[in-house]
Amino acid sequence: MSGPDDRELFGLIAERVAERRAAWGISQRELAELCGTTQSAIARIERGKRPPRIDTLARIATALDCELVIELRPRTNPPPGGREGESR
Repeated sequence: MSGPDDRELFGLIAERVAERRAAWGISQRELAELCGTTQSAIARIERGKRPPRIDTLARIATALDCELVIELRPRTNPPPGGREGESR
């Protein structure tokens, strides 16, 4: 199940993919062909409602000449009862 932070992230990914694709002046179908997926998969990513697969994002990044950066970092506002600051 996706939380609010997840939906925000999926929306941001959707915007970035759509913006970059538009900047290249290509259709969803053309992008799909470039990265070995379907037009419907690109459309789902650009709607931002579901989590995209990392390998699909990597192929999209390559097709659009982008660098895919994935970073894990501590939250600036950890949830109550979170593990922030716990030692291991």
